[in-house]
Amino acid sequence: MFLVGFLVVFFLLIFGISDDSVLFKGMPVSTGCVILIFFLQWLAFVPACFLKTEKFYDLMGAFTFIAVCLLSLVLVYRFDSRSFLLSTFLIIWASRLGWFLFSRMKISDGDSRFDTIKTNPSRFLLVWTMQGVWVTVCLSPVLATITGKSEVSLSFVDAPGIFLASVGFFIEALADHQKRRHRDRRGAEIFICSGLWRYSRHPNYFGEIVFWLGIVLMALPAMSGFNYISTIVPIFVYLLLTRVSGTRLLEKAADIKWGDDPLYQKYVTETPLLWPKIK
Repeated sequence: MFLVGFLVVFFLLIFGISDDSVLFKGMPVSTGCVILIFFLQWLAFVPACFLKTEKFYDLMGAFTFIAVCLLSLVLVYRFDSRSFLLSTFLIIWASRLGWFLFSRMKISDGDSRFDTIKTNPSRFLLVWTMQGVWVTVCLSPVLATITGKSEVSLSFVDAPGIFLASVGFFIEALADHQKRRHRDRRGAEIFICSGLWRYSRHPNYFGEIVFWLGIVLMALPAMSGFNYISTIVPIFVYLLLTRVSGTRLLEKAADIKWGDDPLYQKYVTETPLLWPKIK
């Protein structure tokens, strides 16, 4: 039932961002971008499946965000202030996250989540397809803005969105940096509870949710009609990071690793899972 509901919402989302979209050779530009998103994932799946590797999975996700965003700008030939700012935020975010995840995978020599998946072609294909879903949903407010037939210039009402996107990006990047520095200095056998990780067990995910909330607020003034369905992005990211993967998997792994450690038990008791608590 959940899967059916999700598919319905997903296809409504695709329809929604195509509403009022500029056409390119008779096709809504946003629809063509969605097709390209999945084509790139399936194209990358072929060598990944043959080599049984996940090493360029995250890099392809980041590349897709950037490539599709730039392509939509070129096809629509739109460089107004709102489209430019949204694209800049998105490209910087995707570049930083993609490189961080790729370099982390190189250091750890792989991602344990893929150990049993990458040897099963059908399951591995599903994972690549879900990356296409993730990119499509998160990119939807940006695509709705860029490909819409009308332009809406930036104004003072966009300040909250710009602020939240900036703060969210900063928190996510800083949290990732602090965790990497912690592991470089103390190793992966000691859990991190310093820096931003003192206030939240997953501050990087909190930052990402805040970032997408800011992106939606910036895109909102340019939306109309069915475009508004793309405002589900922060909810989608929250559910993805707390119910599908993210915190659910990491908390389980941490309990196995440090569950008997009194200091870790104290940390879990006193520190919120996601939303920071100022001590």
